[in-house]
Amino acid sequence: MTIERDARAVFLPAFDSLDFYDVMEPFLLNGGCSILIGESRSEYVARRMSKERLLKENASLLIEKISRLRVARPRLIVAVDEEMAGIRRLERLVPPLPSLVEARSLSLVEVERRCFENAKAARALGVTMYLAPIADVVDGQNPWLAGRTLGTDKEEVSRLVAAYIRGVQRAGIIATTKHFPGFNHLEADPALVDVSLNTSRDKILSNAEPFHAAIKAGTKAIMVGPAPVITIDPENAACTSEPIISMLRRDFGFDGLIVTDDLDAPATMRQRTLLDTAVASLNAGADLLLVAGGLDLEELCDGVGEAVKNGELAAARLAIAANRVRVHASA
Repeated sequence: MTIERDARAVFLPAFDSLDFYDVMEPFLLNGGCSILIGESRSEYVARRMSKERLLKENASLLIEKISRLRVARPRLIVAVDEEMAGIRRLERLVPPLPSLVEARSLSLVEVERRCFENAKAARALGVTMYLAPIADVVDGQNPWLAGRTLGTDKEEVSRLVAAYIRGVQRAGIIATTKHFPGFNHLEADPALVDVSLNTSRDKILSNAEPFHAAIKAGTKAIMVGPAPVITIDPENAACTSEPIISMLRRDFGFDGLIVTDDLDAPATMRQRTLLDTAVASLNAGADLLLVAGGLDLEELCDGVGEAVKNGELAAARLAIAANRVRVHASA
C-alpha cells in the first residue's frame, strides 16, 4: 500500500469551487495530503474574483470546508493563488496585499508587514500555502503573465519577492515562488497552446536573479514553469525537464519542495497523456504535481502506482517526492 499512498501524496488537485468534498475525501483517506482551492478560468483571465463568488463565499464557509477536509487528513496542504500584482483568491476574505503601485512606494519593512498581516488571516482560515510570489521578469510579450508580474527591473522584483516571502512565511504560510526559470517572453498562453520560450540561456540566467533572492529569503517551495525552454531543453516543458529541475537543485542550490504548474496545459503535455506527463515530471525531479481535481483523479493516481510496478518510475523517486510533500503538510 506504500506505493499507492505515495502516488496520491504527490498530487495537488485544483478545484474552481468549494464543491470538492466528494472527490477529496477518498483521495485524502488513501494518502493524498494537498488541495488547491482555485478560481474559474474567467476569474483567472480577469485577475479578480467574480461578483457571484464574493457574494457567496465568506470566511466562515471557507473555515468549515477546510476543517471538514482535516477530519480525513489533519496534516494538509491547502493552497491558493494570492499574488501581489495578480490573482488574489482570498479577495475580501483577508486584509489585502499591497498593490504593485503601493509596494513600490512603501519601505520593504512595510511591504513585509502587509504580507504578514494578509497571510496571518489566511492561516486562520486554514490556508497553508500560497502559489506566489511571481518572480518572472517579463521584458517582452507574455499574455499568460500580463497584469500579474512585479515589474521589469530585476533588482526591484528581487526585493519585492524577498519581502513577500519573509512576510507570508513568518505567518506560517508556505511561499511557492514561480515560474522557474523565468519566462520573459511568450507569444501565447501555455495553458491554451503549445508555446516555447526562445530566450537565450544567458538572458534567462540574468533574469533569474529574483529566484536567487527567493532562495536566499528562504522560500520553501518553487514552481517550475509550464512551457519548454528551447536553449536548455527543447523537447520538454520546464516542469517535466530533468535538465531544468537539476539546474534548480544544483546551480541554484534549492533543496525545498518543487511544484509543477498545471500538467494539463498544452505546452506541458505536448501530445502526451496526462499520466505520461505526470510520470515524466516525477522522473525529472518534481515533487508536487498540479492537476485539475475531478472524478478521474483516482485513475491518475492508480496510473502512477502502475508506472512504478512497470518500471517506468522508480519507487525510491516517488517516495522521495511523497515524503517531501508530507514534510510540508501542516496541521
